[in-house]
Amino acid sequence: MITTTPAPETETKPSNTTTTVPAFAPTKTNRFFGAAANYVDERTSMSGLVKEVGRKIFPDHWSFMLGEVALYSFVVILLSGTFLTFFFQPSMAEVNYNGSYVPLKGLNMSAAMASTLDISFDIRGGLLFRQIHHWAALLFVAAIMLHMLRVYFTGAFRKPREINWVVGFTLWVLAMAEGFTGYSLPDDLLSGNGARIIDGMVKGIPVIGVWISYLLFGGEFPGTDMVGRFYSLHIMLLPALLIALLGVHLLLLIINKHTQWAGPGKTNENVVGVPVMPVFAAKAGGFFFIVFGVIVLIASLFTINPIWNYGPYDPSPVSAGTQPDWYIGFADGALRLVPPGWEFVAFGYTVSMNILAPIAVLVVFILAVLLYPFLEAWITGDKREHHILDRPRNAPTRTAIGAAGIVVYASLWAAASSDLMATHFHLSLNYVIHAVQACLILGPFVAFWITKRVCLGLQKKDREIALHGYESGRIVRLPGGEFVEVHEQLDEYERWRLLNFTEYEPLMIRPNANGQISPVQKLRASMSSFFFEDRIAPVKRSEIEAPHHDDSH
Repeated sequence: MITTTPAPETETKPSNTTTTVPAFAPTKTNRFFGAAANYVDERTSMSGLVKEVGRKIFPDHWSFMLGEVALYSFVVILLSGTFLTFFFQPSMAEVNYNGSYVPLKGLNMSAAMASTLDISFDIRGGLLFRQIHHWAALLFVAAIMLHMLRVYFTGAFRKPREINWVVGFTLWVLAMAEGFTGYSLPDDLLSGNGARIIDGMVKGIPVIGVWISYLLFGGEFPGTDMVGRFYSLHIMLLPALLIALLGVHLLLLIINKHTQWAGPGKTNENVVGVPVMPVFAAKAGGFFFIVFGVIVLIASLFTINPIWNYGPYDPSPVSAGTQPDWYIGFADGALRLVPPGWEFVAFGYTVSMNILAPIAVLVVFILAVLLYPFLEAWITGDKREHHILDRPRNAPTRTAIGAAGIVVYASLWAAASSDLMATHFHLSLNYVIHAVQACLILGPFVAFWITKRVCLGLQKKDREIALHGYESGRIVRLPGGEFVEVHEQLDEYERWRLLNFTEYEPLMIRPNANGQISPVQKLRASMSSFFFEDRIAPVKRSEIEAPHHDDSH
């Protein structure tokens, strides 16, 4: 006999009961975006790149934010510059100004100058965008220079980042060229004088100078199409190069890993920090809006480049106070520091050493900055990879060379305002020039010596603190009647920071197979000895653990 078990009765839900959809259930919107993401990923393999970049670790230190400021300033430049291109007319055709600014009304000027005035006074928000663009450009160059100084003084340019140093240096040069071409576009008195100075420097170069001037200005200065040519450079060629090199710079940053300061758990192989996704990306996004907001605030409160005060370009009303933007000042200052009477005639041509000498000084200075990582590697013979940053005091010669370079740049930069210093402080212009000339020649040697002595003194102080601790300010009396100050010992992190650096020694140059030492090897040996002749040995663990330190303190 076959029996069947009846199916269990199902519970019928009331008709007024609502069914809750789980939170993870796909909606139409999620399905659409998921399908779109899959479509793109199947054709580009983008997910692998995003996952790889998202795992990248970035250390958390304020000095690394200088590079971010430069990047975000460039983004602001692109955004504000795009707005300005809608209204600017890159033409030197002469027009009669009939805009809102009454003092210049009815005056003949170039279409470029008239359109810039229209942007400033007749386009809603135009003046704000002009000032945002200009302030962002100044901040862009300043942030790049500060970022390069941070990289230099901490030794972040060493292997494997020499190529990235070259890329960053090229970005600095392109940023100055981008700033100069943009500064020259309004065709006002100030920009015209600056362009005239560049034209004079270019024409002072023998043989090729006249042809370069013709290429830039389209004829005898100011040429027929100077603004149009600078405009093409400013909005197309130079930005394209900057964007491409920024991409290379960031790609090399990811490939080579990020540098970091010394500390427990931090090694050349292990980077301690936060991942790009989502922590660093969220912080970077917030920091971008902070930078953007500060630039807008400065542009709202402080006037910059008031071209309506200068008027259109005319070579006759040149007066004291005509200076280019600050980052080009060192080139202008180099011209002002040349003594008079340096011209001579050769083969029927006048050779202007008062122009060629400053150009030579600037070229040597720029090449020295560009090639320094390779020069230091050759002098020291250091071929290891470095991912831990140096404290500047632990590389005294490098730090002293950097200080000397800063004095050279500052002297040239100050010379660009020699006329302002003379007029404001009621001094003789010749006295000001002589004083700056003395700073240019003697200042680097003084700065080198002082900086190196300070670095060695700080190293000695660090060695004493690592061995005996820091002064607590508490005085105790010993049983024998002696008064001593109690020293507090450092924690592990602080001691690590003081001890974690490598002592380098001068290279030992050995003769070749023929028993000879070449002049190049002798030069390298002497330079290596100069680089490491004064050095303080780092404290060893055995010295810290020695019992007599505990007895005496």
